[in-house]
Amino acid sequence: MKKKLKKFLRGGAAALAALMLAHAALAKEAAPLAEDPAVEQRMVKITEELRCLVCQNESLAGSQADLAKDLREEVRGLIKAGKSDDEVREFLVSRYGDFVLYRPQVKPVTYLLWGGPFLLLIAGIVALVRYLRRRNRQLTETPLSEEERQRAEALLKDNRP
Repeated sequence: MKKKLKKFLRGGAAALAALMLAHAALAKEAAPLAEDPAVEQRMVKITEELRCLVCQNESLAGSQADLAKDLREEVRGLIKAGKSDDEVREFLVSRYGDFVLYRPQVKPVTYLLWGGPFLLLIAGIVALVRYLRRRNRQLTETPLSEEERQRAEALLKDNRP
């Protein structure tokens, strides 16, 4: 009995060690520290306003996609070259279009994008009001005719004990 228990514990310890080693293999390499914290801070500020073109629902600052890493390096290089924040954004928009911006500029091409949610909200409210008015008209009580009232009374009298 003791031999079986020892064998079981050894196997369990081996399995636990294998799991721990496998978990350690999943660890990622630490991100390199910034050479210049001011450049890094500007890079993070700018990339938080830009969309990852691979993930599309993440900012460039938070994405781990290879393209996002490359674009962060590109932004870092532009900042080191002395470009302003607006110049960096304009450079990326010229390469990737307005889609790269989380907050696209208001211009004729994006009017529907900016106004669309409000138009849909107004259309929804109008549709709801029309539906409720139509429903209220249908639910208004119409008085029973004399014949219908007599028939209802007769049916009710038949069902009483």
